[in-house]
Amino acid sequence: MTLKMTINEKPVDVVWESNDAVTALQELAKETLEIKLNQYGGFEQVGSIGSSLPRNDKQITTDPGDIVLYSGDQMVVFFGTNSWAYTRLGKIKGQSEKELTKLLKKKSVTITLKYE
Repeated sequence: MTLKMTINEKPVDVVWESNDAVTALQELAKETLEIKLNQYGGFEQVGSIGSSLPRNDKQITTDPGDIVLYSGDQMVVFFGTNSWAYTRLGKIKGQSEKELTKLLKKKSVTITLKYE
C-alpha cells in the first residue's frame, strides 16, 4: 500500500518519512482525505488536517517540496524555505523549484491523500 498525494488534482511523487505521524496520516487517508491549504508568508501552503497527529518536532530549515506537520494538526507544503520546529512528513520529488512555485504559489490549494 502507498500513500498517494495530489495537489489540485495533479499527482505528485512523494518520498514519505517513516514515523508515527505518517503512520497516523496513512490511517486517516484510508478514506480519501482532502485538506484545503492557504498560502502563508509567500513561501508555504498551510491547512488543517482535521485531527492531531503524533509529533516529533525538531528545529529544521525547510526546502521547496518539503511536507511537514506544524502544531500537530496542520500540514505545511513548502515552495520556499523557512526555519521552525516541525515534524517531517515527506518530500515532493521530481519537481523543480520553479514547478513547485507554479503549483503552490496560489491563494489556496487542495491536497488529496489516499492510502491504497
